[in-house]
Order: sequence, then structure tokens, then C-alpha cells
Amino acid sequence: MPDDRANSGEVPLLYSEGNVAARVALEREVRGWSTTELAERVTKAGVKMNQTAVWRIENGEPRRRINLDEALAFSRVFELPLEELMSPPLEGIDMDGRRLVQEAVEAYYESRDAQDRLHSAVAATAEYIQARPDAARAIHQQCLRLMGDERDARTLTADIEAGGHYR
Repeated sequence: MPDDRANSGEVPLLYSEGNVAARVALEREVRGWSTTELAERVTKAGVKMNQTAVWRIENGEPRRRINLDEALAFSRVFELPLEELMSPPLEGIDMDGRRLVQEAVEAYYESRDAQDRLHSAVAATAEYIQARPDAARAIHQQCLRLMGDERDARTLTADIEAGGHYR
């Protein structure tokens, strides 16, 4: 979404309210959210907003101004640093590319959280076995029973014996 000032010969600001409006529209579209859904999320983040306000921020003539509380709420809702929200949208990446990156980022964080959860569970199980050494074989059998695959059960049992998932 080009800045009208660029056509007038005026140099656009690196960080500007116009950039925030363009980023709000872009980030909302990348996530597949309606203006109503974004307004609800901003309201849940602590700043009352309705669908009309979102539309006027993105499309209004003149564009609706964004106050600091709203900018911070958008930053929270989109999980972006405020500085990133104020920066011009990236050039050279279309909506499909942004959606793919968004999906990859979400999957990355989900995977990281799952790895942390796995490590905690494995470490707790290792502590359990340290306190009850006679349970080690039964733990492996329970892993095999729940997983149904000998190789996976051996891998998990090896992690437990090592005391954690991360090496």
C-alpha cells in the first residue's frame, strides 16, 4: 500500500502512522481475520475497538488516526514488536509468501513448546526412575505399549536414561 506522500516528492518516514495502518491491514489479511475479528481481539487486549474503526484505519479518507494505546494493542494482538508494526511493509513478498512465513513461524513456536514439554516430561520420568530403579524396565514397557513402535519406544527410553530430551 504506497504512501501518497511518495508521489508528491516528499520522503516517507521510516516509522509512521501510515505504516502502522498498512501493517494492520496486511497482518490482518495474512492471518485471514475479518475487520470484526481484529476489532474483537484488540478489545480483548484491553483497548475497546469496533469493526468500523479498523476499516477506517485501513481504508478511511482521511484515514483514522491511531493512538498509542491502540498501536500497543495491535502490537500485542499481532505478536509483533511495536517498532516492527511501525515499519513499512516488506517489499518483495506477496500475501501468499507472508502466509507461508506466518505458518512456518507458528509451527516453529508450537514445535519449540512441544520440545520443551517433552524435555520436562522426560526429565521428570528420569527422576522417577532414579528414585525407583526397579521401575526402569516397566517404564520402557509402558512406552512401548503407548507408542506401539519399538524404535520410537527405544528412542524415548534412551532419552529418559540420558536424563532429558535435549543433548
